[in-house]
Amino acid sequence: MELCPCVKNILLLDFEGKRVAAKYFCDDWPTNGAKEAFEKAVFNKTQKTNARSEVEVTMLENNIVVYKFVQDLHFFITGGEEENEIILATVLQGFVDAVGLLLRGNVEKREALEYLDLILLCIDEIVDGGIILETDANIIAGKVASHSTVADGLSEQTFSQALATAREHLARSLLK
Repeated sequence: MELCPCVKNILLLDFEGKRVAAKYFCDDWPTNGAKEAFEKAVFNKTQKTNARSEVEVTMLENNIVVYKFVQDLHFFITGGEEENEIILATVLQGFVDAVGLLLRGNVEKREALEYLDLILLCIDEIVDGGIILETDANIIAGKVASHSTVADGLSEQTFSQALATAREHLARSLLK
């Protein structure tokens, strides 16, 4: 048993079981086909449950899977069979709440696909290499928003620099 709780994967599927976002942190599913088969198995096992108000827990292939459904999206966190369900449920709730904050409460597939970059950043802020980094939704959403703002600033700065360079070249060509 490891001292630090670990996550094997984070999945975000639509209401048909199709992948919206996923990140795997272990080699239990080495190929894309194995990953898709696991996602289908998870979806088939959980689709008839009503995990809308609280996080639910199930066992699948010697793994603990915690999950919650919001609108037409299904959120899943998988850990090893020795992991603590409460910790995994806390990670899941942090993920669900952070996505809700980032999507301004409009948690549905269309919006999730539009802001997929923010959701993937959210996953990166929650877990790194299977190690849980953060579970507080406000902190996660704040970090993701700051990354997004920094990226926007860099692209604007790059554009400004390109414009300044173009002006310099134009001025030099006119002086010749």
